[in-house]
Amino acid sequence: MMENTPESARPSTSGDGRDGPVDSGASASSAPPLLSLRGISKNFGPVQALQDCDLDVPAGQVTALIGDNGAGKSTLVKCMSGIYAPASGQTFWNGKEVNIHTPRDASDLGIATVYQDLALCDNLDIVSNMFLGREETKYEMLSEIKMELATKQTLKDLSVTTVKSVRQLVGSLSGGQRQAVAVARAVMRDSKLVVMDEPTAALGVSQTKLVLELIRTLASRGISVLIISHNLLDVFGVADRIAVMYLGTIVSEGPIANYDTASAVELITTGESSRVPSRLSSSL
Repeated sequence: MMENTPESARPSTSGDGRDGPVDSGASASSAPPLLSLRGISKNFGPVQALQDCDLDVPAGQVTALIGDNGAGKSTLVKCMSGIYAPASGQTFWNGKEVNIHTPRDASDLGIATVYQDLALCDNLDIVSNMFLGREETKYEMLSEIKMELATKQTLKDLSVTTVKSVRQLVGSLSGGQRQAVAVARAVMRDSKLVVMDEPTAALGVSQTKLVLELIRTLASRGISVLIISHNLLDVFGVADRIAVMYLGTIVSEGPIANYDTASAVELITTGESSRVPSRLSSSL
């Protein structure tokens, strides 16, 4: 991973009327966003999946990335997570330009992505999943007690109280509990930004409540959260900021107070809204 310090700690405006990476409602003298994407584009052969995407993710806030199926949300997340290499564009971390070539590069920065399948092993218990690939050892033997205590403390810090035992097989957990384990694993690795892909998909009411409370807990601890969701009720219930994608580009982003359900639906379906300015309409 290569890191460069730009002339300014805050990257300049792109020149097409879009704002530079400034915090929501913050003054120009405040710290830059934790993560800023500028002009990110990605194509797969003749298919243009992303086109000139700009996104700011402030520190300690919940940002919701919304859009219709095929809008490019997952592709954008994979670009910031090191799965895909953008065709063009810049990535800034705490105001410094970085190049994320691999998932290891993203992890070293502090970006953890919890995909929809959660990447958990059903046949292993919670402790084993939390430390999978990063097991604690002593005298060439697993430090089972140390790992178990660390797992218990992490779940406690995240207010996860519904798990009876950290030695339960993950396959026996509910959807909300599995999501909590996946997030706790990310937090245990000192992540500064947790990206969650459809965290409440296919969950019941009680399990959705558990996941939303977990997201709020992360933000209260100063950890940034970027969630991809189709559920606008969840988005407006937990997010501090919204970014809307339409046909491969981010057409609008800003504080949650600037939006309502009607304007969000308009932006998702048409890329424009009579209630909120959009980058699409300003470029016409």
